[in-house]
Order: sequence, then C-alpha cells, then structure tokens
Amino acid sequence: MLFLLFAVYNLAQYWVINEWMKKQELVSMQKNMVELQDYFQEKRLALEPGNVTNTQKFLDNFNQSNQVIRILDAAGTPIITAADHLDSEWVSPKSVEHMETLNIWHLEEHLLVMRSPLVTPDFKGTLEIFNNLETFEQLSKLTLWVMLIGGAAAVLLSGLGGLVLARKLLQPVQMLAETIKNVKQKGMHERVRKVGNEDELSNLASLFNELMDQLEASFRQQKQFVEDASHELKTPISIIEGHLRLLNRWGKQEPMIVDESLTASLQEVERLKGIVQELLQLTRSEVSIPESDLEIFHMYEVIAGIVKSFSVLHPDFEFRTELEEIKSISIQMLPFHLEQTMLILLDNAVNYSLEPRNILLIGTQRGNGVQLQVIDQGIGIPESDLPHVFDRFYRVDKSRNREQGGTGLGLSIAKRIVESYGGEISISSKENQGTTVAIWFPTA
Repeated sequence: MLFLLFAVYNLAQYWVINEWMKKQELVSMQKNMVELQDYFQEKRLALEPGNVTNTQKFLDNFNQSNQVIRILDAAGTPIITAADHLDSEWVSPKSVEHMETLNIWHLEEHLLVMRSPLVTPDFKGTLEIFNNLETFEQLSKLTLWVMLIGGAAAVLLSGLGGLVLARKLLQPVQMLAETIKNVKQKGMHERVRKVGNEDELSNLASLFNELMDQLEASFRQQKQFVEDASHELKTPISIIEGHLRLLNRWGKQEPMIVDESLTASLQEVERLKGIVQELLQLTRSEVSIPESDLEIFHMYEVIAGIVKSFSVLHPDFEFRTELEEIKSISIQMLPFHLEQTMLILLDNAVNYSLEPRNILLIGTQRGNGVQLQVIDQGIGIPESDLPHVFDRFYRVDKSRNREQGGTGLGLSIAKRIVESYGGEISISSKENQGTTVAIWFPTA
C-alpha cells in the first residue's frame, strides 16, 4: 500500500510537472510569435533586397538557442531562415491560413513547431518557429529519475522504519502471547515483563499481570480453603471414628465408656453441623440478592434487639451502646443479614474479651452512610495477623479458638455480607488491649 501510494503520487507529480513545462514552452513560443508579428506589422515588411538583409540580422539577434525562425512566401518557399544549433531541414516548410502547433519527431529529436500567417500591407506569407525540446526532455527524464529514486528510497526507509516501529509496538503483544504459553506449560506464576512504552498495548500487558495476580491469589486462597476445610472436617470425624472403634472393641459392656464416647461423639457432630452451616452461610453470602427482596428499615431497632438478647445470654458482660445518632437512619438490605453480621461481631467480642468484660457499640453517620463500631477489651490480634483475619478458616491461635468453638469463618461471612450491599468492613487491634471492628452501609 505504501509503495502504491508513493508510485501514484510520483506519477501524478511527474505528469503535472511535465505538462507544466510543455505549457511554458508553448507560451514562450506564442510570445515570440506575437512579438514578431507586431514587429513586422510595424515595419511593413516588403522583403525587398535591402529589407531582407536587415530582417535577417533582426531574426538572428532575436532567435534563441535550439530554435529556428523561418519566413515563407505565399508559395511556401523559405525566404529568410534564422537557425541556432538546429538544422532547418528537419522540418518541411508549409504555408498555413490559420495558426497551428505541432509536436513532431526527427529521428530521436523532439520538435515543437508553430506556424502562423504573416500578412502586411506589402507581404503575405507564413511565419514558422520550431524548437528542439532536447533540454526539456533531459529535464523531464532527470525529474522522472529523481522521483523514482526518491520514491524507492522513501518506500525503503518507510518500510524499515515501519518494521522497527511495528516490532516496538507489537512487542507487548508478543510477550503477552509468550507469557500465556508459559502459563499453560509452567504455571500461573509467569508474568509479562515490564515494557516502558506507556501505550495501550503496554497497559494491556499490565492488566494481564494484574489479572494473573488476582487469579493466582484466588487459586491460592481456594487451595488454602480446601486444605483448611479438610483439616476442620477431618478432626471431628477422626474423634468420632476413634470413639466408635473404642466402643466396637471393648466398650459395649462398659456404661461409663459408652456414655463418654457418645457424649464426645455428639459434641463433634455438633461441631460438624456448625462447620457445614457456616460454609452454607458463606456460600449464600456470595450470591447476589434481587433488589425486589430487599427491605428498608431502621437499623437501630435491629441492633437494639440483638444487644438485648446478648445481654440475657451473657449476664456477666456489660453491653454499652451509643446509637442515638443513627436512630432515624434507614438502610436497604435483608434484616436477617444485618442480624447475622452483628451476631458474628458480638460473638467474637464475647469469646475473646478479658477483664473488664465491657463491650461498646457506637453508631455514627459517615458520608452518605452509617458506621457501626463494635469495641471490646479483649486479647487483641497481632499486627502480622490483621491482613488475614477475613480469610476463610484463618485463626490467630488455632488451638485456643478450637476449644472456644470457632471455625475461622465468621469474619469471612461478615465481610461477604457487608460488601454484597456496597458496604465496607475494617478491623483494628492491639494485643492485650482490645479490638475494634467497624462496618459501614450506605443509607437507603
């Protein structure tokens, strides 16, 4: 395409220049013809013996290089001829009644011929002017070669430049394709090498790297989830299996062993039920809820009811609330999900509290939403563990949490519920000083 564009452009340019030079040559000859006509009209050419000599001198002085000026009588016989580096015999004389212009060839010489009637009061004949277009042809050929060589050079340089530019522009795409192949062969840790082009293709490579980071993190979390779930389910199953084997071997006739094994097995079954139930809750929290099922309600009423229930269940705890600022604020969600989230947060606060057993709930307006903080004075969370507390099955102290009945799914469920309604959840903590969990929901 580039070659065709250059070729068409150069051919068009050559044709325009060639036609312009021809026109200029013709205009020059017409100008000479008009000047000679005017001169002979003014001098009243009679071509007597004395006038022939004067006219010959005038034409010799007037004539130009590679040009012939010739005067013919009425019969078409040359009377006066002025030639400069051009043989007048190359063009046959011819009388005309009207002006004419011809392009003729003599062997390899290109001639431009112009004839016009020459009429004065004392003479009637023909005035001929013809030029050798050798200079014009040489200039035309030189222009053609310059355009051909220049066009070829331009195409070559443009092709090389385009090749370099295309390679530079397509480098991110090639690297992306190579990385995808490596991902298929070597695993998801492969990434596209950073390219500093700062263009759309480089941005595509960066987006691919971000996508792979997210996918790798997701697969890693999924793998960790499966491992943790297997571990959590394996422990109670192993305990139940051990007690059943004990009963099967020698405990059938021992009432104490039967009672102990059944009690322990029932406890582990309850743990299994709790794990399965929380896994189901976690799955449900990740399912989008139709907007038609949502309700608009005052969150103060729901929170006050939950705090009242917890006060009855845990009479040794003091639950203080500062919720006056959110009494008239409404949110849009399923009330059950708000209850479930608050139960998770309050249950964690109760399980990990130290003396004094005080739990504080603060409700405030923040931006275009409402924020609720649950503050305890418990054992706290190490700073290194804070980024992972929302991961599934993650526990800071697994042995202690297992004794307290935790599965490590509560905060993960709460996070999914809050974010499903466009909310935010955050946690801050200091060891042996307490933990603050803040949730934020947009107002209805």
